[in-house]
Amino acid sequence: MTYDYNKVIIALDTPDDRKALDIVRLLKDKISVFKVGLELFCASGPEIVKKINDEGCKVFLDLKFHDIPNTVAGAVKSCISAGPFMLDVHASGGLEMMTKAKEAAEGAQSGKKPILLAITVLTSLDEKDLAAMNIDKMPKEQVKTLAYLAKKAGLDGVVASPKEISAIRETVGKDFLIVTPGVRPTWAAAGDQKRIMTPAQALDKGADYIVVGRPVTAAADPLDALSKLFQ
Repeated sequence: MTYDYNKVIIALDTPDDRKALDIVRLLKDKISVFKVGLELFCASGPEIVKKINDEGCKVFLDLKFHDIPNTVAGAVKSCISAGPFMLDVHASGGLEMMTKAKEAAEGAQSGKKPILLAITVLTSLDEKDLAAMNIDKMPKEQVKTLAYLAKKAGLDGVVASPKEISAIRETVGKDFLIVTPGVRPTWAAAGDQKRIMTPAQALDKGADYIVVGRPVTAAADPLDALSKLFQ
């Protein structure tokens, strides 16, 4: 089966903006969206988003905002001027927080409204981790609850493990984006991810986008690793 590389987001997990831009330039003929997380954003600021956009690519700005509603709304407004394609907040911040984030994204005057996503349950967590936080649910059930709230708040989609894709679709329907970071090729180590699938399995399950970082960016030959992503 042939898979669409337009559904692949490459995570730039480095604090070095020069290294990040080198990866963008190396892969941009096959990849159109790159993820900027806390590490790179804190080191380089909003300018890194603009630089990636200048390369003709899009940015998933993965800052996972989680605060009181007004603070998150202000943060969303501040980020939009940089020009992200996607932006995320934590669904566990609650319905009001997500609603305020959506209103801020829609009301911002500078830049184009980004796709607004809600983080459900981090892929580094399993049922034992949830129990330690006194959350008496399996990850799948907690993801379903948070996805429902995100949909109710009017967000565009969620970030979740590929293992919960089917459950999310059953809960909120098809007209809702699912971005899955918990993917690892068969030839790569799982690292700190716990609830994972291969890239091919995630897309087969119905993910709209998959996020891949170290298996490609830390490879001796990132282009070669990218070409083997679905093997």
